[in-house]
Amino acid sequence: MDFAAIARFGLILVRPGALLLMAPGFGGQTVPALTRVALTVLLAVSLAPLVAMPAGPDAGIALTIARESAIGLALGMTARALMAGAELAGHLCSQQIGLSYAATVNPDGGARNTMLATLYGMVAAVAWLGINGHHLLLRALASSYESLPIGGGAVDPSLLVAVRQILGVVFVTGIKLASPVVAVLLLVEVALGLISRAVPALHAFVIGTPVRLVIGLGVTALTVAAIPGLTRTLAERVITLGAALAAGFR
Repeated sequence: MDFAAIARFGLILVRPGALLLMAPGFGGQTVPALTRVALTVLLAVSLAPLVAMPAGPDAGIALTIARESAIGLALGMTARALMAGAELAGHLCSQQIGLSYAATVNPDGGARNTMLATLYGMVAAVAWLGINGHHLLLRALASSYESLPIGGGAVDPSLLVAVRQILGVVFVTGIKLASPVVAVLLLVEVALGLISRAVPALHAFVIGTPVRLVIGLGVTALTVAAIPGLTRTLAERVITLGAALAAGFR
């Protein structure tokens, strides 16, 4: 038995395995572990003819595995940035509407999110798969072996810039999706304040909650339709940022 060949194939497994842990639609807790293992092996077998293996690990096997894991996580994490931005928008909308007290378990990550955050995140994940975002990830994974071959490396200062840009994608996406709801409900609050001043007999708190709920959910229904378009617009940028983040582990 050629243990060297088995060890080389084991190194090829690391990067796609780390990517699948973070990839939208494939890295969630609802995906069985055996399914992720089978997909990892399938990707490794497909990539093996294209991957140039080093003659010998120049920085130790542990450091090589850590670098491969970091590159795979970097590629998958940037795709997750879109989902995180959508969930942030859901949290902001829930806070404004008054639904932040009710939390449900997100089937993708297992964390407790508000209902709107879970809805926004799931719509963004479905939209990502609908525009073949997983194909973009696979192409980025294959091309990463050309620019970042298996072996030792070091952390580049550009890693901090890439992390800052990815966080910017999260917050900008969240604010863009939540801004219509926040703006409309701000006008509603002003209108309710004026009404309570003009007609003191109307209790602002009693009438404000149902009005805020109905109008907020109506605007939310309109903004949910914008998630697929925003996902399509940011897909290429996210993949580019993923490659830049992975390049920080040269």
